[in-house]
Parts: sequence; structure tokens; C-alpha cells
Amino acid sequence: MKRRSLPLTALRAFEAAGRLGRMTAAAEELSVTHGAVSRQVQHLEQVLGVALFAGPRTKPRLTAAGRALLSDLSAALDQIEAAVQAVTRAKDVILDVSCLSTFLMRWLIPRLHRFHDRHPEIDVRLRALEDSADSRSEQADLVITVDALSRVSSYGRKQHVLFKEWLGLVATPDLISRRQVQSLGELPADLLLQTKTRLNAWSMWCDAACSAPLEPAGAVFEHYYYTLEAVSAGLGICVAPWHLVAGDIEIGRLVAPFGFVESGFCYVAKPRFPSAPKIDRFCQWLAEEAASMPRPPDPRDQARDGEAPASI
Repeated sequence: MKRRSLPLTALRAFEAAGRLGRMTAAAEELSVTHGAVSRQVQHLEQVLGVALFAGPRTKPRLTAAGRALLSDLSAALDQIEAAVQAVTRAKDVILDVSCLSTFLMRWLIPRLHRFHDRHPEIDVRLRALEDSADSRSEQADLVITVDALSRVSSYGRKQHVLFKEWLGLVATPDLISRRQVQSLGELPADLLLQTKTRLNAWSMWCDAACSAPLEPAGAVFEHYYYTLEAVSAGLGICVAPWHLVAGDIEIGRLVAPFGFVESGFCYVAKPRFPSAPKIDRFCQWLAEEAASMPRPPDPRDQARDGEAPASI
């Protein structure tokens, strides 16, 4: 018999009746009447041309053909049930999250163990995006990206604003001390490093800090991650978001002698679906992590601590 001709409803009714041993029990399991189960079994016998049950209606027993069919049919239905449950379970417990690569490496991954500890049942799968317009973001359950604060008010409850972006000039303490940097005018152009994915970072910082324009002439790196590694190695100075360098500044690996200023942008979590438990839990955790972030240091505090005073 071809697959397209299989009497699936009748097979299901027979399997339940044979497994449970009574038509009434099968009817209860399938939420139909006793007569409906009986008619489906009779229909199956007619289609197959063999008797599946023998004996009185009140206590039917399986024939040899019925026992053989029941064994294989129950195994097949168990396999179908397991396959459906696996797909459903994967939908409920696998969370695909996409975000910009440096944010992924320097902010999300170092914190992710806390989410795993709280929700071990959710399997978070991460994907790095080249930029905010990366088309692969459409395949994710949740996308974390950057957007202008001026557009945030139109999002409503469909998006979750995590935190504002603060930008600052960062370098190693040794470089600042060695170059005796006291003001922006003393910054050598060839030490001003750039990032290919955000070539306007220097102009953005100058505009936000009300500073005279700077003309960076240093090396250009593919991603912020590479730029920050170059800065940490003492190769120059770059404009960096506070959330990417907060840990390095806290331990003294980097300093921001001119402080941080708001860029006019913010980080936003955008769910693919309006409401799903796994997404809601992750967004709640993201909000808690964002709220626990320290504020950027005030350059006046750095000056009091003995670092280079800021003069813009």
C-alpha cells in the first residue's frame, strides 16, 4: 500500500485498541466514542482484507495478523511521537542569539555563565554579525544591535533598550605617560587607530565631546576587537564604547584620560517573536546585567587619582 493511501485514522484507532485491550479505553484516549473506534477498526480490516480482532465485542482478542501489525505499528507511532517531541523541545529550549562580534566576545560571553546557571534548560546558540544590517539576523530568535536613541521611542514594547552607548578615548597608562598627553592637541595623528566597521567613531566622539575635529592617521583594523587588542599592546589610541573596555579600565590595563560621552546611540535587544518564554527570560537577564554595569568614570575623578588630567 502506498504511503499516500494509508488509512492513518483507522491505524491510530486500531493501535490504541490493541495496545489498551479494550475499545472503550481506546475511545477515552482518543477522545472519541466507542462506536467511532469500532467503525475505524472495521474499516481497517476491510482495507487490509484480514481480521485483526476475534471473539465477542465485549472482549475482543487480537488475531495473529493483528498482533503482528500492532507490534510494528506501535513502534512506528512511538518513533513519530519522539520525533515530534524532539522538534517541539528544540523550539522551546534552543535560543539563537545574534549580535555584533566584538559585543559578543567582550560583553556577552563573559557574562553568559550566569544565565546558564539560572536557566540550564535553555541552550543559547550565539552568532556573530558583521554589522547591524547583516541579513543573517533575520534567522535569529533575538538580535542585539545598536540603534539611534531618537528612534527608540517608536519601538514600544517590541524591543528592549539595554543601555546607552558611551564613547571615550582609551590607551595604555604607559602610552599616555610616555607621550605626556595632557590635551587632545598633543595626540599624534599616527597613533589614532581606527576600526573599519566604524570609521566615523572619531568624528562622533569629537561632536559629542564638543571637541575640535581630529584627523586620525593610524592603522585601520577590521573589527573593534582587533583595534582594542592593538591599543592594549600599546600601539595607539582609539575611540571605544565604555561597555567594551570597562573591565580593562577597572584593572588598570587601559585608561580614558578624557572620560566618556554619550554617543546618541544605544544597545537594543530585538526579539523575532513578540512573546516566547525563552526569549522573555533571556531579555530579563540581559536587562539585569545591563543595569548592574558601572557608569563610566568621570575624568575629574581620574585626575584626583593621579592620572593625566583631562583638557579638551
